[in-house]
Amino acid sequence: MTTRKHAALRRPRAWALLACLALGLAGCSTPGPTHAYLASRAEDPIIDLLPGTPDADIPTHLIPVNELYGIAYDPFTDHLFLRIFPGDFIRVIDRPARKIKRGILIKDLPPGRGDLAIRSSDRHLFFAHPSLPAVLETSLYGEAVRTVTLEGLQGPPAGVAYDQTNDRLLILEGRSPSHVVICDLDGKRLKNIPLNRAVRLVCLAYDSVAGEFYVPLLDQPAIGVFDANGHLLRTLATPDAGVHDFVDVGQRSLLRLF
Repeated sequence: MTTRKHAALRRPRAWALLACLALGLAGCSTPGPTHAYLASRAEDPIIDLLPGTPDADIPTHLIPVNELYGIAYDPFTDHLFLRIFPGDFIRVIDRPARKIKRGILIKDLPPGRGDLAIRSSDRHLFFAHPSLPAVLETSLYGEAVRTVTLEGLQGPPAGVAYDQTNDRLLILEGRSPSHVVICDLDGKRLKNIPLNRAVRLVCLAYDSVAGEFYVPLLDQPAIGVFDANGHLLRTLATPDAGVHDFVDVGQRSLLRLF
């Protein structure tokens, strides 16, 4: 009695290809439409806004004493990261389930206000330092990786975003007029982009696919969407017409495999 094996499976190269395919399917996502996530007070739900088609609100599971300092959205996992009082604690919300995923204590980050961003490729987090012109990079579990000093910045970043396409830090600088500063991952200043509309110095979001900046406007309860040269393209009015200090954006995955 003999046992036959398929010829292709006897070849080492075929096995290697199958292994690579398995690894590829172990964690990947198919991009979908871009959503904007707007937040204000800790006790209020996050508004999930696709322009023209508001979706259901997302609970933060916070109470008023848990003051909100910033939000970040990871399209790869479809999770929202909430930076809350005293500033060195993160609550992760599973957006589809609308439940708490985990809590993260950020090591070596002093308490205080500040924006945050996430790099989807490895889920490293980037926190605006509350008192220094710097950004603290940490792992997904809150372990400090390094502190990035931002060249030429005179004070703490007003907002932090991450360019997923070009692997660069984007910093909202609080001078007049407000600027978005493009920095490399060592903090070197590469480009200054003045914004042609007054904005609130609370946060910065970036659509890495469209190359657009999202910042809350100073003179109206809306989010301004700016192009790569800092020109206002359009505004996003909120369904409740309220002021929302925090925003992040990302393409919601149509298909996620893990």
